[in-house]
Amino acid sequence: MTTSLYWHTEGQGSDLILIHGWGMNSAVWQQLLPRLTDRYRVHCVDLPGYGHSQPTDAFSLEEMAQCLLNNSPQHAIWVGWSLGGMVATQAALLAPERVQGLVTVASSPRFAAEHGWRGIKPQVLSAFSAQLEDDFSSTVERFMALQAMGSPTARQDIKWLKKAVLSHPSPQPEALKAGLDILAEADLRPQLHDISVPWLRMYGRLDGLVPVRVAQELDVLAPQSQRQIFANASHAPFISDPEHFSEELLSFCGQCLPSR
Repeated sequence: MTTSLYWHTEGQGSDLILIHGWGMNSAVWQQLLPRLTDRYRVHCVDLPGYGHSQPTDAFSLEEMAQCLLNNSPQHAIWVGWSLGGMVATQAALLAPERVQGLVTVASSPRFAAEHGWRGIKPQVLSAFSAQLEDDFSSTVERFMALQAMGSPTARQDIKWLKKAVLSHPSPQPEALKAGLDILAEADLRPQLHDISVPWLRMYGRLDGLVPVRVAQELDVLAPQSQRQIFANASHAPFISDPEHFSEELLSFCGQCLPSR
């Protein structure tokens, strides 16, 4: 791995890669790590331009996925949350021989809503993009609040998430802008049938950013995949329901890789 990307690695065993979402960084996985590292070697990455990772010109979805592939273990299970789920999915499309299992968490192949497809309203994404120009710190904080909206433990989740994210340097504005462009424009739905690796999709029933209806749509678009819905979680089920989340993740990983 080169020094252009920041990786935090813990544990022993087969490799497990965790990828954060928009506006966040690898610290979001902190409370999940103790539940995973006795069975797997877990690699938490800051995406390019986020946290401790250096800025880069590689800001398209395919370029981001390739950047991670160039700097990651040769064989691993890839776990991506929200925007990170899109990056992990793109990696599985680019290099299925490298991805031994794919887990997408509160993610969608098409984040922006359009006729017949549930998602984030385009005007909401446009507003976030415009607000970045004025005050990107406040914009990221508002987005953090949306992560936990609907969760029974929303206030506690937001407080924890903010503390974790602020433990790393602030993301680069150009990285945030590029991420919003991906959320607004990228559409992986036509390629989903090409995913050949074991795939688990995880959702929060109370998620306001990736409605649970998306899970039902993907049952049809990606019948080769599995899905898990957490009844009392919103957009960050690994924060609001870490015990149940880790149980489901470890069960899936056990199907894909032998633990040591």
